Amino acid sequence: MIYLHIPFCKQKCSYCNFHFSTSLNAKDEMVAALKKEIFLRKGELESTHLKSLYFGGGTPSLLKADELKSIIDEVLKYFTFASDIEITLEANPDDLTHNFLKQLAGTEINRLSIGTQSFFAEDLLLMNRAHNASEAESSIKRAQDFGLVNISVDLIYGSPTSGFEIWKENLRKVIALEVPHVSSYALTVEPKTALNTWIAQGKVSAPKEDLQNQEFFYMSDFLKDHEFDHYEISNFGKPGFHSKHNSAYWKSHEYLGIGPSAHSFNGRTERSWNIANNKWYINSLNENKLPKETEILTERERYNEMIMIGLRTSWGVDVAALESNFGEEILAHFHQSIQSRIEDQVLIIENNHLKIPEKNWFLADGIASDLFMV
Repeated sequence: MIYLHIPFCKQKCSYCNFHFSTSLNAKDEMVAALKKEIFLRKGELESTHLKSLYFGGGTPSLLKADELKSIIDEVLKYFTFASDIEITLEANPDDLTHNFLKQLAGTEINRLSIGTQSFFAEDLLLMNRAHNASEAESSIKRAQDFGLVNISVDLIYGSPTSGFEIWKENLRKVIALEVPHVSSYALTVEPKTALNTWIAQGKVSAPKEDLQNQEFFYMSDFLKDHEFDHYEISNFGKPGFHSKHNSAYWKSHEYLGIGPSAHSFNGRTERSWNIANNKWYINSLNENKLPKETEILTERERYNEMIMIGLRTSWGVDVAALESNFGEEILAHFHQSIQSRIEDQVLIIENNHLKIPEKNWFLADGIASDLFMV
């Protein structure tokens, strides 16, 4: 699996302070650097047969369709695509114009992940989004008109600017628009963002955890009632529309990340990441040097990650796989740490998979961390 982190962004969102110039020269340099990195790292994956290609991170939809196509063609020089490959493009609603979608329909891209966030102006203003409420809806309809029906939308819940009824209406919009996948996250307040400043100044209220909890479980019940699978804490998909890209992460498959800040994993013990600075990234590749750092995960780190990721999914942690991959010390810790939590029904075992009952999913990170080996 390959994904490309392409940090083009024309705005600073209230929960993100990352920005990269979208000038012509900057884009040309970045595209050339991405192609160079693909060439230099073409032999890193065990398999050259790809099931997923993902254009994400920042706003890669700011690239033109022919630029995206040229990157896909570069990948095809060194890899083959599965017949049912999922090729995803992250996009903001205001970038999905009629002309762009028309050109995009001529590429191999077959899935869109749209940063909708909300269908209501109050929320979008708080999040400092460039698109408006009408664009949030019309962008989805335009994409569907061009045959792009495999669409995921991002939604943010727990916003202090909207009440429970507006959240319900956001979810009803998803159903009315026949969107088959939803990724949804609680609004968080990050340092050095506009939202953090507004809260400190008393202009808006801080998010309330009890409301976020309520909206999370309403979303889960509502979407399941409309034939969505709640297959990961933050992800819901209709059958056949689960994200292949994200599922590969959650199942610890190997992946190759291309671009500034992108992370890679060899499926076993080696993880690497590229430098975040765009200029240094480009300069390094111009000198035929890989702009990455590598670490070898310890047994404890691999165990903690398997627990953390697995407990976020509906299928849970494969106990047999865990027992075949770790030594006596870690396995003794694992079985001892889960015993009381199973008795208290904080955790359950089904078909030899350790899971968090869905009623406790909102507390998943804390539950998982209690099982870590430090």
